[in-house]
Amino acid sequence: MATPAREILQESAHAAHLDDAVDEVFRLMMGAPCTPIEVGVADSKETITAVIGLAGAMSGACTLRCDLQTALRMAECMVGIRPAELDAMVKDAIGEVCNMVAGAWKGKHGVLSSGCMLSTPAVVTGTNYQLHMQQQEFRIDRNYRFESHTLNVSIICESIQ
Repeated sequence: MATPAREILQESAHAAHLDDAVDEVFRLMMGAPCTPIEVGVADSKETITAVIGLAGAMSGACTLRCDLQTALRMAECMVGIRPAELDAMVKDAIGEVCNMVAGAWKGKHGVLSSGCMLSTPAVVTGTNYQLHMQQQEFRIDRNYRFESHTLNVSIICESIQ
């Protein structure tokens, strides 16, 4: 018999919950909607990825990936001034947005809301890197448009208890 967490996460609505979580966070923190798009996020010279670990009822990660201009705009919306470059403030802002999205997403599932913990954010920057997770039970990969910018948010599940 499937566990309650497994039953919740196998519903077709889990991607819609991610869309709702992303839009809620962007409307609240940046004052602008963030809507799903079909096209992928274009590779750019510099990519910024925030990673939040998930542990407990579900083990895995939430990632938010964007280009430098998107990261600068998100940080500007959060703090009120446009950063000149990718600095610690921008990395903190991207990490916090990822943290809020992960929290909002898991909050939409009763079992995960109380039974899944989040790690502190890690932020990776560079031009040619891949994040690798061991075995994936499932993965939600969604692309979004925020103003004229695009970003990718993924939920990667390694296991469900």
